[in-house]
Amino acid sequence: MKVAIYGQVYHTDVLGYVGELLDELKKHSATVAIEERFKEHLSQSLDVGSYGAYNETQGLDRSFDMFVSFGGDGTILRATTFVRDLGIPIVGVNTGRLGFLSTFKKEDVRKVVQAFLQGEYTIVERSLVEVREGVKEEEIGGLNFALNEIAISRKDTTSMITIETYLNGEYLTSYWADGLIISTPTGSTGYSLSCGGPVIVPTAKSLVLTPIAPHNLNARPLVISDDTIIRLKVSGREDQHLVSLDSRIATVANGTDIEVRKANFTINMIEYTSESFLKTLRNKLLWGEDKRN
Repeated sequence: MKVAIYGQVYHTDVLGYVGELLDELKKHSATVAIEERFKEHLSQSLDVGSYGAYNETQGLDRSFDMFVSFGGDGTILRATTFVRDLGIPIVGVNTGRLGFLSTFKKEDVRKVVQAFLQGEYTIVERSLVEVREGVKEEEIGGLNFALNEIAISRKDTTSMITIETYLNGEYLTSYWADGLIISTPTGSTGYSLSCGGPVIVPTAKSLVLTPIAPHNLNARPLVISDDTIIRLKVSGREDQHLVSLDSRIATVANGTDIEVRKANFTINMIEYTSESFLKTLRNKLLWGEDKRN
């Protein structure tokens, strides 16, 4: 068994749980690699000198069986920038707050290994979106993809922007709003949901266009096929606007043609039998909860 471990160095409460995971992996003679900055952080309290290390450019390959992320949903989004198109299955141990992507309870961290070895899981492919044109690669670290969403938003102004939108070359509308979210099914429970978008199951072949605070009163979230090519052009009072890919942000000049489409690879997420999407929906978002039931 070959396992990669990742966490953000500012999470100071993960040390004990990482220690438990390492102890469980040692019982099963697993090969372990830890992200180099996280390994340095762990070395202050744990003996991790014998483990391998990796970074964004080297140390990971397709031979890894599992990528364990310690943190919240933001840490999972960051983890995808290491895994990229390698296909390594990712599981999140939640040490954050909501934990919709990072679902495994930190108190049960040993079961991450035990349930995996017992085959009590499925691999769920999560689609991504990417920017093909309009954003300079150096501004987003050469990472043009997003697991949750790509969002267009205003910059340096409180005025709304106009987002001219085309789907497969056909004009849809011009959103007059604070911005526009292009969400994957995975991202449908995040920023898009907070702006009134629908929840979509992870395996759906769809994307969602969700306007941010639109002044067009008849502009509503729109679900489209995930093979749609989306083209956007922004105009506004300021010369520039923002394009965000999960947590990475680029500044783009107004009038630039931006092309967004589904990425040509997927992220594999480990879904344990005890932590299914529907269970998470009920437990984390209190889906359909009613005191009368």
